[in-house]
Amino acid sequence: MERSWVLSVDIGTSSLRVLVFDECGQMMPNLKAQVSYEPQTTQDGGAFLDADWLLGQTVQAMNAVVEQLGLNANRIAAVALCTVWHSILGVDKNGNAITPFLLWADSRCVREADELKQVLDENAYHARTGCFLHTNFLPAKLLWFRRNFPDIAGQVCRWLSFGEYLHLKLLGTTACSISMASGTGLFNHETNDWDDETLNTIGVAREQLSPIVDFEPLQITRPSSLVPRSLLFAIWFPALGDGACSNIGSGAVTPDTAALMVGTTSVMRVMTTDANVKPPFGLWHYRADKNRHLIGGAQSNGGIVFQWLTEMLRLPDDWETQLAAMKPDEHGLTVLPFLLGERSPEWDANVPSALVGLRLHHTPLHLLRSFMEAVALRMALIHDLVKQAVPSVSRIVATGGALVRSQLWRQIFADVLGQPITLCLEPEASARGAALMALEAMGILRNLSDAPAQTGETIEPNPKHHELYLAALHRQRRLYELVKRWLTEQKG
Repeated sequence: MERSWVLSVDIGTSSLRVLVFDECGQMMPNLKAQVSYEPQTTQDGGAFLDADWLLGQTVQAMNAVVEQLGLNANRIAAVALCTVWHSILGVDKNGNAITPFLLWADSRCVREADELKQVLDENAYHARTGCFLHTNFLPAKLLWFRRNFPDIAGQVCRWLSFGEYLHLKLLGTTACSISMASGTGLFNHETNDWDDETLNTIGVAREQLSPIVDFEPLQITRPSSLVPRSLLFAIWFPALGDGACSNIGSGAVTPDTAALMVGTTSVMRVMTTDANVKPPFGLWHYRADKNRHLIGGAQSNGGIVFQWLTEMLRLPDDWETQLAAMKPDEHGLTVLPFLLGERSPEWDANVPSALVGLRLHHTPLHLLRSFMEAVALRMALIHDLVKQAVPSVSRIVATGGALVRSQLWRQIFADVLGQPITLCLEPEASARGAALMALEAMGILRNLSDAPAQTGETIEPNPKHHELYLAALHRQRRLYELVKRWLTEQKG
């Protein structure tokens, strides 16, 4: 049988999926294994997973799909992997995990992030790394861990992303892709290498990090018996960042198309091959590979806001119909929807949620719609900066479960942004993106654009609604400034 299929492993914050894609980048039906889980959390902001438990679940899922394939397992030409950015674990000299897998959402390092802003010039840091001195990124996380668990930190031989750990355990070798490195806050875009100034500041040695490689085949030096035999004949590629793969899988691979993803969180990204792109402060700069740059911004708050409110509020049975019948901003409420803290564009983890204007006549439906609109309004700030960085953006592709499920929220986003939004129908955009990268690297696909994503309806913005939302955005920005001033006064 001709080897032309890709086994794609997508490891996210709350689930992992293993799927198979053919030589055209189409997902093979009825070939899938999925494991859902919840990160362990603590009252002080911890969010982490047990690395070896996650490793075991991933291996079981890969074996399950290989078993489903039967003789067709011999058609697997490559194993591709995408996983969560900004997350880290430490291994000892024997390659065993001795720390939890600290996730991007672990915010116990607020103090360290604030301290780093006093030590490093954040604008210069952002220009070099494309990241921010914030709890999401690794400098603050690693500094916090070394301070709070010095004995364990002293035994850490290497700090790894989960993809690197998987490859270390299964293949006996590992490397960090430019894509994964670019989301750490430790990577220098000018040198395509680790950033020495940041490493020196947090006390992490270069030798404690993997060598950085482009998207190229890994060497299998010490294969584990856990690896299905058929996969030992496949090409294994280094892990990619899930956000980059989501853009690729949803077809947002050119500088005229931005991807809007609203799942648990919400994010907007645009991909460009312009090596001179300089994102304004407020947007991050990551990579898909050496030549593909990803510019965008993210909110910790997206579908999680909707989920929390629908669980907390006593909504009528026809709440969706009533919600859709409301006029934009008719509630008059002003909301900062920071249930999981603030990220783009100000990157101040200390700013809390806020709600102003609540009266006795307000209903649960008013609250729900006001928060949904507030998430979209915050995305408008990111959208404006994205268009500054990449002026050619003229199209938005929407992905993520929250937007797929809610036509109303899609319309709200289109009205707030004042731009048409096209729904992406690819159900597994990140896993598909990793597979497409592998197919291109092997020469099976000429380029990523040869495998366009499936799309659905395009939602046109309502100009009158857009004007109403501009006024609401002005109120929200004013509230943000007042809350920040109040925080400063409290500290004083």
